[in-house]
Amino acid sequence: MILNRNKLYLIMFIACTAGYIWLYFGLTTNQTEKNLVDVCLIKHVTTIPCPSCGSTRSVISLTKGDFSEALRINPLGYIIAIIMFLTPIWIAIDITTKRKTLFEFYQKMETYLKRPQYAIPLILLIIINWIWNITKGL
Repeated sequence: MILNRNKLYLIMFIACTAGYIWLYFGLTTNQTEKNLVDVCLIKHVTTIPCPSCGSTRSVISLTKGDFSEALRINPLGYIIAIIMFLTPIWIAIDITTKRKTLFEFYQKMETYLKRPQYAIPLILLIIINWIWNITKGL
């Protein structure tokens, strides 16, 4: 699939909207460890947490100002929170100014992440995070 500016912005907007809805659900329901909704297919099938397991709880901790807890649960929560915060703003600015800076940034990042000197360290960090999720029993 070839992404153009409008397709990318639509996909990112829908993803952020879904994320905000899921975050609202997580913030407004009284959840404990025993009644959490199990949405991770990998964990559900294998009983092994995936690298992103705990990201929702991490972002919820960030919204409550508990930064150390967010980092302990899953460091990917910080990245997700930044993306969820900046993306809608960036899209709105691009649309109102009739520019495509987010699209150009996306294309550059995609190019960089295909290079082994960037991809391998990032993959290793994800694997380390995955191992950490498994050992702490997420």
